[in-house]
Amino acid sequence: MSLKVLFIGGTGLISSACSRLAVARGFDLYLLNRGQSSRPLAEGARVLNGNIRDAASVTAALQGHEFDVVVDWIAFTPEQVQTDIELFRGRTAQYIFISSASAYQTPPVNLPITESTLLDNPFWGYSRNKIACEELLVKAYRDEKFPFTLVRPSHTYDERSLPIQGGYTVIDRMRRGQKVVVHGDGTSLWTLTHHEDFAKGFVGLLGQNRVIGEAFHITSDEALTWDQICGILARAADAEPPQIVHVPSEVIAAYDSGWGDGLLGDKTHSMIFDNSKIKHFVPDFAATIPYALGAEQILAWYDADPARQKVDENFNTLLDTMITAQEAVRPPSPR
Repeated sequence: MSLKVLFIGGTGLISSACSRLAVARGFDLYLLNRGQSSRPLAEGARVLNGNIRDAASVTAALQGHEFDVVVDWIAFTPEQVQTDIELFRGRTAQYIFISSASAYQTPPVNLPITESTLLDNPFWGYSRNKIACEELLVKAYRDEKFPFTLVRPSHTYDERSLPIQGGYTVIDRMRRGQKVVVHGDGTSLWTLTHHEDFAKGFVGLLGQNRVIGEAFHITSDEALTWDQICGILARAADAEPPQIVHVPSEVIAAYDSGWGDGLLGDKTHSMIFDNSKIKHFVPDFAATIPYALGAEQILAWYDADPARQKVDENFNTLLDTMITAQEAVRPPSPR
């Protein structure tokens, strides 16, 4: 008999690939969501229409159901996780919480990151909330043996998601030969993981009793500098090598606090991951899609429909302002 699995969400950037693979591997997959995602439902999945944030709605949607595995893709605060504990106490054999690799010690003292690396991010509220969620689940396990597994994605992407602030606006600038901003000096290392690669590791954890109480990150083994990432995107866009202006992350944060939070709390620092643990528990896991191929998929998606090629003039103005100010402090080197 196939395992009965519930994804809360299931149509997002990461979860959509996991939904498709779970169905392909024979899981009896249910998706609890509001039906508002622009990504299509996995063919073969059963939909429970409900809003996890509305008690009456979710109670009605889940009435009469128990699950072998429950995965919450959209829990971000301890209050939301506490709701899950109360909903699924005694109704599932495994609850998987989607945490974040940004919860790891920032900046990291040692690389590569392992699952035993300290959780400590003083810069980003998003990450601190994820840490608090993990701590709540550990307590629930100690108090009542609530059967959790933790999964910490790092920067995972699909064909719609550019890894750079500003999205397609930056691609448009590259194609026009305009300068673009890269934080720091462009040499920090970053790990980008295709969502189909992530899915191979994740689906392998479903229903594994021996991963109860365990934590995993699931990432590619490819590490690239941010300058390299920009260069790969420029090649995929059939643009000339990008004209990069390096701006310190702290300076970017002074111009745009939201962008700055994501840099100082995550992307400023080199992050390389040791994937030995997920490979041990899921022996067939391997990340096989290099970012050069992923970037080609992304640009093909944008180029397939001009309506997707949205340019944000406000962001263009912000970049031009930062570039002008930075070059006044540090003029560009002659080519």
